[in-house]
Amino acid sequence: MGQFIARRLLQSIVVIFGVTLLTFMTLHLAGDPTYLYVSERASEEEIIAARKALGFDRPLPVQYLSFVGGMLQGDLGNSLRARKPALDLVLERLPATLELTLFALVLSTTLSIPIGIFAAMRRGSPADGGIMILAMFGQSMPGFWLGIMLILTVGLGLRILPISGHVAVLQPMLDGDFGKAIGNIPEAIRHLILPGLTISVFSLSRNARLVRSSMLEVLSQDYITTARSKGLGERKVIMRHAFRNALLPLVTLLGLEFGFLLSGVVVTETVFSWPGVGRLVFNAITQRDIPLVQAAVVMFSFLFIFLNLLVDLIYAQLDPRIRLS
Repeated sequence: MGQFIARRLLQSIVVIFGVTLLTFMTLHLAGDPTYLYVSERASEEEIIAARKALGFDRPLPVQYLSFVGGMLQGDLGNSLRARKPALDLVLERLPATLELTLFALVLSTTLSIPIGIFAAMRRGSPADGGIMILAMFGQSMPGFWLGIMLILTVGLGLRILPISGHVAVLQPMLDGDFGKAIGNIPEAIRHLILPGLTISVFSLSRNARLVRSSMLEVLSQDYITTARSKGLGERKVIMRHAFRNALLPLVTLLGLEFGFLLSGVVVTETVFSWPGVGRLVFNAITQRDIPLVQAAVVMFSFLFIFLNLLVDLIYAQLDPRIRLS
């Protein structure tokens, strides 16, 4: 097990190196980044002075080492628009994004598992066919279109749920104010339903199909036939024998799913005016605020790498064949 963890940690370090290198190079893809930091009316002398002050006159390897050194100290530069540390701006918006992402993950997981099992148990029936058709539609719909349709029908047409706004739950919890966090949950859920559903529809559809295919594969195994021949009830066969083994592919996907949902919040947060990192990144891209985009990319990448490593360790515990190989 120790060798398995060491190997995964080494792979994570290599990935982090690649992420930081690509993130650093984005600042130089469009040419000299000095012009992002100076006024359009700046003279040549002012541009040269700014280039030297910012360190852009040094060789790229030296600049990269300086970038990594600053990152290790929590310094990813200042936002060009807000004139504040970029990492601080990202961390301010991160709780709202995590709330939306966790809600979407819980929604897609809790619904996809029973739907997938139900479809597998009724393979070839009209119910199974209908679920698979809906799953295909769910994977085909663009998130921005679905969000707009939900706003027009549920929000503006039926006036059942709010179409924008955010009620904080995670931030008061991080601040130690659990009473306020618990009191905010009912109203926060109402604001989370539409954007959370928009993000989770694709994952819900894909996970339901995955659970169905995994269940069908497991149900065809000999040990399931043996369990049934011993007189065990169908419910015990499904939950104790089939579902436990069919869960392994889903565990792997769920870890990556969180990173996928994090990356998908950019469009959804913009559509629903959600004050998270996704909307912050969208505004930073339109304003060419490269340091702020870099900070968000580094933060998302590190979260994704950490989750991927965590899933590998959990999978190794669930299936000893993985770590033994």
